[in-house]
This record gives sequence, C-alpha cells and structure tokens, in this order.
Amino acid sequence: MLTASKFERKSIGEKVNLLYKDGTFIMSIRYYRHKVNLYLLSNFFVEVFYNHKLDKIDKVDLLDDRHSRMKFYADQIKLSLTI
Repeated sequence: MLTASKFERKSIGEKVNLLYKDGTFIMSIRYYRHKVNLYLLSNFFVEVFYNHKLDKIDKVDLLDDRHSRMKFYADQIKLSLTI
C-alpha cells in the first residue's frame, strides 16, 4: 500500500502518473496564479498546482490541512447530515 511518506519521496513525474492512474479527482480551486486540483490517493489528499500561464505543473504536494487554502475547499463542499 502506498503511504503518504512514500508518495512524498517520488519525483513530480511519478506523482502525476500515480494520480492519473490511481487517484480520484475531488475538486479544484483557484489560488493566486494556480489552479489547484485536489485528489484522493489511497487514504490521503494531494494537491496539484497547475500554472495555466506557463502551461505546467509547478508542484504536487500532500494537502496541508492547517493551510489557509482549506477555507477555499470548505466553501465549495456542502455536507448534508442524515440521522
């Protein structure tokens, strides 16, 4: 099973390949000059930072749930509770 620490040690190309094959796209947000796509891979979340002006992926990182970007995700996700 792929762990977050094993994922972090991979190259950006390997990370993108894993996300393409095994990841589940969750949503995207705009964050400064990037479109940030959020994926679920195994049991952790990954952000892909795409710079549309340069037409390239700048960064692929694990989601930092303490970052202020979390507000952008939370604003777009609506949870409904059923009892």
